[in-house]
Amino acid sequence: MSSPEAMISAAETQQPPPGPADGPGRMNTDRAVASAQRMLWIVAAGFCLLSAVLVPLTLRLGWDELVYASRFGPYGPATPFSAPRTRGVPLLLAPIASWSNSTVLLRVWLLLLAGGALWLGFRPWLRIVRRPAAVWVAAGLYGSLWITLFYAGSAMPNHYTATGATAAVGCFLAPRPRYAGVAAGLAMVTLMRPNDGVAVAVPLLLAALLMPTLRGHGRLRGRLSAVAAGLVAGALPWIVEAEVRFGGVRNRLAEADEVQGGLRAVFTLGAHLTALDGPLLCRPCTGDSVRLPVTEWWVLLPLLVGLGLWAERRARRSTAPLWLAVAVAVAAAAPYLFLVPYAAPRFLLPAYALLALPAAVGLLAVVRRARARRSLPTAAVLTLALLGHVGIQVDLVHTHASIQQRARGDWKRIAAVLREHGVHPPCVLAGNTSTIPIAHTAGCTVSETVSPARPSALVLRLGKPPRWARDWQRFPVPNSYSPGWMVVVPRQPTMRPGTGRAIRPPRSIAARTAPEVPSRPGPGMERAWLDLLPRE
Repeated sequence: MSSPEAMISAAETQQPPPGPADGPGRMNTDRAVASAQRMLWIVAAGFCLLSAVLVPLTLRLGWDELVYASRFGPYGPATPFSAPRTRGVPLLLAPIASWSNSTVLLRVWLLLLAGGALWLGFRPWLRIVRRPAAVWVAAGLYGSLWITLFYAGSAMPNHYTATGATAAVGCFLAPRPRYAGVAAGLAMVTLMRPNDGVAVAVPLLLAALLMPTLRGHGRLRGRLSAVAAGLVAGALPWIVEAEVRFGGVRNRLAEADEVQGGLRAVFTLGAHLTALDGPLLCRPCTGDSVRLPVTEWWVLLPLLVGLGLWAERRARRSTAPLWLAVAVAVAAAAPYLFLVPYAAPRFLLPAYALLALPAAVGLLAVVRRARARRSLPTAAVLTLALLGHVGIQVDLVHTHASIQQRARGDWKRIAAVLREHGVHPPCVLAGNTSTIPIAHTAGCTVSETVSPARPSALVLRLGKPPRWARDWQRFPVPNSYSPGWMVVVPRQPTMRPGTGRAIRPPRSIAARTAPEVPSRPGPGMERAWLDLLPRE
C-alpha cells in the first residue's frame, strides 16, 4: 500500500503546466481536472468504507438521532423537539425512517449521503485552485478527522453544513458563477443550522460587494441574488415552524437561547481545545483535559494554511479564493468560539472543511519543494507527520465508537429494570440526565414541562430523588457502563384484606409524596429535575 507522501507526490504529477486558455494548455488542464475528479470519487468512497469499519453500523441511535428519527412512526414514540432544532436532519432520514426502523439500514443510507456530500462539497473547487489535485487532498484531510468519520453515518447536521458551505463558496468563486450551486449549498447549510447559514452568507455578500474580480461582467446582482435565495429557502421552514409552534420568530429565538444555556459573550477556545479528543459534548468542560498528541491537527492546520497562502503569493497567483475560504471558515467558527457557552468537536467541522483547501495547497507545495530538491529528510518528516495524523484520528474514532456503544447500551439495561418493576407503556419518565433516550428506549414519553402529576418513574444517575419522591422504591441498575444509575418508582399500595381496596396512607405521608411544583412552573424549574437540554 502506498504511503501518504507517495500518494501526494503522485498528485503533483497531475498538475497542469501553465498554458493558454485553448490548445495544449487547456487539454492538460482538462486532463488534470478529470484525474483529480476520479481521485475525489476514490476519497469519498474510502471515507465511507473507513467510517463503516471503525463505527459499527449496529451502533444504537444517540440522543439527538432519536429526537430526529422519532419524527417518523417506525421510531416512535415522538420525543420533545426543542426550539433550537431544525427539520433538516429529518428530511435526510425520511427516505428510510418513514418506513423502516432498521438502524443498520439507516446508517448505510446516511453513509452514502455523507460520501455524496463530501464529493459534491469539494467538486466545485476543481477549476478554482491552480492545482486540481489539491481538491482531493483537501477532501482527504477533512475526511481523515475522527469527528468527520464518527459522524459520517450519524443523523447529525454538522457534516452537511460543512460540505454545503464548501460547495457554496466554490460555486460562488467559479469564473462563471454557478448560481444554482450557491443557492443549493447555502440552503443546505441554513436548513441544517440557520445560524451557520447566516455566518456563511455574510462574508459571501461582503466579498461580492468588495472584491472587484467578483463584480465584473455584470455578475454582482447574480451572486447577491443566489446568496439571498439560498438563505431564504433554507430559513423558510424554520420561520414557518416558529410561527406555528412557538408564537413567532422572536419567541422561538428566546426559547432557543434559554435551552442553549443563554448565548452571551464568551471565549471558549480552551473548551474546544479540550474537546479535540472528546467528549462529544463538552458541557461543561471543567476538569477535562486534552492529550498532547491530539493537538497535532491544530498545529498542522494553521501551518499548512499559511504555507498554502505563501506558496500562491510567491508564485504570483491570486490568493483571493483561498483567502475567502479562510474568511468564511473564521465566520463559521466565530459564533461557537464567542457566543455559545460550551463546546463540541463537530461545531468546527465547517471551518475545518474550508481551511482544508488552502492547507492542501500548502501540503502540495511542501511535496513539490521536497521533490525538486530531492530532500529525503523532508520527505521522511512529511510521511511520519501524515502517518501520525491518520493513526491518531483512527484511534480516536475507534475509542469513541466503543465508548458510545457501551454507554448507549445502558439505556436498554435501564429500560429492563423499569419493566421489571412495573413501568410499562404508556408511561412518563423524569430524571436528571439522558431522560429522553431512556424514555424512548422504554417506550415512555417525557413531558416538555414539569407537570403537577407525578411521573411513572424517575431515572437518576449519581443523584437523589426530589423531596416528593423520597419514599419511593429505589433499584440500582446492574452491570451498567456508567456507574450510579438508579430507577425510582412509586411504592405499590398495600391492599386491605378481603376488600380489594388500597389502604389510604396517613395524611402526613400523603403530604410528603405530593409533588412540590407549582401549577405553572417556569423553564428554570424544568431544568431542575428534567434533563431536556438538547445535544445538537
